Amino acid sequence: MTGTDRQAHGRARRIDDVEVFSALNDGTAVCLRTIRPDDEERIREGIAKLSAESRYLRFFSPASTLPDAVVHRLADVDGHDHIAWGALCSDCPGRPAIGSVHAVRYRHDGPAGEFSIAVLDEFQGRGLARMMTAARLVHCRAEELGVLDVHILSENVAARNLVKSMGAEWAGESAGVAEYRLDVARAIEALRADRDAPGVQDVLRTLERAD
Repeated sequence: MTGTDRQAHGRARRIDDVEVFSALNDGTAVCLRTIRPDDEERIREGIAKLSAESRYLRFFSPASTLPDAVVHRLADVDGHDHIAWGALCSDCPGRPAIGSVHAVRYRHDGPAGEFSIAVLDEFQGRGLARMMTAARLVHCRAEELGVLDVHILSENVAARNLVKSMGAEWAGESAGVAEYRLDVARAIEALRADRDAPGVQDVLRTLERAD
């Protein structure tokens, strides 16, 4: 169902309004929700907490701070042309942000966009990236964003393995950056088949009720 269809049917609960409460592979409780404009400070703090290596892999720069304009763009989410989900650690004091995923459409109402992801170092390898990716993909499908391009530094093995596990097709490599193209519907089906990832199944089960 498209955004227009949802408005016509007067659906009471949009995907944007849903929070997913689940746990990482090690049992750490997390909450996944869409990023909002008032999350700018959370985003800024999260970027500062990333290691220099993780910042380099995500932003292609190890700088501990990003220009305010960049942080503003990361928080400037409309749920259609810019879809973004964040994760909060429910078990941590202050419920800090521990990861985020973004999909930005190339042109208004176009079918293709760009995919990016970041997870704080201490939470990497616990299944969070797949959970957030599942949330973003269901949201993309609801907004008819059917294809995502992924640009990954060639040494970022974890990110390459993630997108390849969801059926992403290699599109080329240039200046140390590998390019993949991810079909949203195919990727959702690959995640649905991953029964060893209960957090991913929680995300799909919760959000597909609102899709």
